[in-house]
Amino acid sequence: MNILSFSEKKIIKEKIVVLTCYDYSTAKIFNDSFLDALLVGDSLAMTMHGFKDTVMATLTMMELHTAAVCRGAPNKFIISDLPFLSYRQSMGRSVLAAQKLIQAGAQAVKLEGATGNLPLITHLVESGIPVMGHIGLTPQFIHALGGYKVQGKSFAQAERLKQDALDLEQAGCFATVLECVPSQLAKEITASLKIPTIGIGAGMDTDGQVLVMQDLLGLNLDFKQKFVKHFLNTGQLIHKAVNQYCYSVKHKEFPSDEYSY
Repeated sequence: MNILSFSEKKIIKEKIVVLTCYDYSTAKIFNDSFLDALLVGDSLAMTMHGFKDTVMATLTMMELHTAAVCRGAPNKFIISDLPFLSYRQSMGRSVLAAQKLIQAGAQAVKLEGATGNLPLITHLVESGIPVMGHIGLTPQFIHALGGYKVQGKSFAQAERLKQDALDLEQAGCFATVLECVPSQLAKEITASLKIPTIGIGAGMDTDGQVLVMQDLLGLNLDFKQKFVKHFLNTGQLIHKAVNQYCYSVKHKEFPSDEYSY
């Protein structure tokens, strides 16, 4: 998978599958999977560090986790999120933030929103840094949006999202995430673009899908949005394994001679 593969998959109507990843050990498992790409999402502020939203992700966090994932999954296309406000300052500081993530090992960066970002996107692309867009529910704008709500439900919102998607394509994005938008709107946006759309809570008709790893694996016990499907109840399995370990130690079953020198 490389930057050209995204548009090629859209042309042949082959779905693109993306999953978040934040650490070396998990990345090693994903490296040999059927996944097309890994996203080192700023969701790590919540899933890995326990914050209530993604606003608390820092560039230092993103660099550290990106480097770990890249070491674990050298065969995967890896996208890293530019964190809150790291790309809303001067052009120089914004470019430096993107540079740090690319030098940490990512092949592309992702940023949220179109308004105010288009000159930066064009500059990054012209500088050799692939950019993925992200519209709809943009978690870094959660305070401005008034919470985690479906976007594009009104006619005006829908038209704005359609234009944002076209603007991101024109600015040079190689793909864009559509998060928490009505399925019909996502279908219309997808049909209007030459670049692929990656949906999360955007229905079946996007060119691909992305999920947060902890949601897919049933590890996020306090969060269950409508679009989330648990493909495995890993949380329950881990809980059971830990209790089995505790039982074995307390009843002097572990470590047995088999596990001793």
